[in-house]
Amino acid sequence: MPELTTLIQPDRGQSARTIHLIDAKGYDAWLAAQPPRHRAAALAQKLAPTGNASAILPGDAPDDWSVVTVVANVDKLSPWCLAKLAETLPEGTYRVEGREPGTALYGWLAAQYKFTAYKKKDDNAQGPRILLTGDPAKMEDAIRMAAVTFKLRDRINLGAGDMGPAELEAGAADLASEYGATLTVTKGRELEKGYGMLWAVGRAAGIGREPRLIELEWGNPEHPRIAIVGKGVTFDSGGLDIKPAAGMRLMKKDMGGAAHALALAELVMQNRLPVRLHMLVPAVENSISGEAFRPGDVLVSRKGTTVENSNTDAEGRLILGDALTKAGESDPELVLDFATLTGAARVALGADLQALFTNDDTLAAELLAAAETEADPMWRMPLWDPYKDLLKSDVADMVNAAEGPFGGAITAALFLKEFAPEKAQWAHLDIFCWNGSPKPGRPKGAEAVSLRATWKLLKDRYAG
Repeated sequence: MPELTTLIQPDRGQSARTIHLIDAKGYDAWLAAQPPRHRAAALAQKLAPTGNASAILPGDAPDDWSVVTVVANVDKLSPWCLAKLAETLPEGTYRVEGREPGTALYGWLAAQYKFTAYKKKDDNAQGPRILLTGDPAKMEDAIRMAAVTFKLRDRINLGAGDMGPAELEAGAADLASEYGATLTVTKGRELEKGYGMLWAVGRAAGIGREPRLIELEWGNPEHPRIAIVGKGVTFDSGGLDIKPAAGMRLMKKDMGGAAHALALAELVMQNRLPVRLHMLVPAVENSISGEAFRPGDVLVSRKGTTVENSNTDAEGRLILGDALTKAGESDPELVLDFATLTGAARVALGADLQALFTNDDTLAAELLAAAETEADPMWRMPLWDPYKDLLKSDVADMVNAAEGPFGGAITAALFLKEFAPEKAQWAHLDIFCWNGSPKPGRPKGAEAVSLRATWKLLKDRYAG
């Protein structure tokens, strides 16, 4: 990870190249006001009034130049409006002309992430692009968010052989040590009585990769209690209902919910938010062996509800069900869970728009407003109670997966609702957390999604 404090720095009037911002509505006026050499340079580089277009403008001296870039709206900068420049400009120091970069500081940092864990060191790698700011508070916020984002991306990008249940536990242990939190881990056969669904899913993985429930508690017990839960399936073969090769290719990212829970928990503790935090990560590998759970097995959940396993590839909701039950035993007022749960959510909303399910309209409104402000998009999906009939079982209280292709994200959320605390505001985020192709500030591979929106929700509720 690069040293983030070197990438954005306080503006003390030091020498820096200028970044000029224009948008489509101001493009013609800007071009008309430029000296001939600037107009010629812009036209030669085919600068157009479209987002992320940019051109180098010559200065008076041979080594003097500035850059102009087109943003969506100069009056409301997005986090990503400078990200392409942070990826493509030569190393050096830059300053936005006439204004503070504000929210674009985060995108400037995020754009300079590279996953290099498995690559030889590149001796020809470009040096840092530095952006100046006169707003120290915004700078500190951006650095903290980028730091947890980089760790989140690293965790998801690592191969499953290097990021198993034990490594998720180690990540939580590091947080507990750094911030003075209490870590509790229930592991292996300790889960068999009390966490029947979690134990069933993970028991086939074998020695060294045993299933576990990782819990971290932090903060003053007198403060409002919140729970953050993250699905930690470190690799998903599909179990005995095995996935095809194409479906298994990216299953190292099936612990993306856990990576988000660790990141959000770190933001809470790092910023000393006045809450009593309870983070829970059910961590498993959904493997195949003689110990694997089977279609038709009836599992006894922590809640006592019996669940007929209708599909071993619908394992995420099983481990989350036990974790949500445990979270509810401490009477939290707010529960947020993150999970790479269903392909159906991606069919409905695509890769960039995250599915939000919640039992509370006020919480929904707050989350959607935060998502809009932070350019961290999500879309509310219905908890349509009539679809609960699709989860009926002939031999148990319910099945874990409905038959047929319809409403898969909704029935998965309805399954989780059975285990979420009834008195708490609860939100379930069915996330993708992966860029299939690169975008400015968001390289191909792992991505933080809904993290900035949920952090804003928590800050707005509790920081004041």
